[in-house]
Amino acid sequence: MTPAIPVPDLIAGIPVLFVMAADPEYGPVLRSRIRPLMTGIGPIEAAVQLTAALARMDPLPRLVVSLGSAGSARLTQTRVYQASGVAWRDMDASALGFERGRTPLLDLPRLVPLPHRIPGLPQASLSTGATIVSGPAYDAIPEDMVDMETFAHLRATTAFGLPLIALRGISDGAEALTGMADWTRHLDLIDGRLADALDLLEQALARRDPALGLDL
Repeated sequence: MTPAIPVPDLIAGIPVLFVMAADPEYGPVLRSRIRPLMTGIGPIEAAVQLTAALARMDPLPRLVVSLGSAGSARLTQTRVYQASGVAWRDMDASALGFERGRTPLLDLPRLVPLPHRIPGLPQASLSTGATIVSGPAYDAIPEDMVDMETFAHLRATTAFGLPLIALRGISDGAEALTGMADWTRHLDLIDGRLADALDLLEQALARRDPALGLDL
């Protein structure tokens, strides 16, 4: 059975497709506000599901917003940040002479900037990969926070010529993970704070704020 075609949410009159990975991040406050595309966890699921959804949508949304949780050993737990740039930590073609994190023969830097910004939200760099990061593993990652989907969302939206904004609430990272509860413990609080970030997005879209960098 073919999945239903996603319907963008209208935010200040602009069709916006919200994308999330998993139900635990989609709390009651967000459920009252938006109807995101749920892709499943990890970069492969994120890329496949978002690409398939965009290929079926006509017309396309004007903006894609990736939102959910992230880990960080240096940022404030439960605070929401917008990604200033995103890297793919799984890519390592250094044996061929490429900088670790750069895809061979693809004209992208190791850390790809995300230029579309919501005024009033703090920014942080983001690393995407297929592994859960915990404890000392953070020491090997130069970016401020980690997730498992945003780089895939960026590659999918780029293929369709769509702008991407990524919002992440810091759910864990101050201490080593010992199980699912360490990830989900603060998701209810992050749910409300992501909704607050959407208020700022709506305000910026309503006034056509140039900081968004969108052709509206």
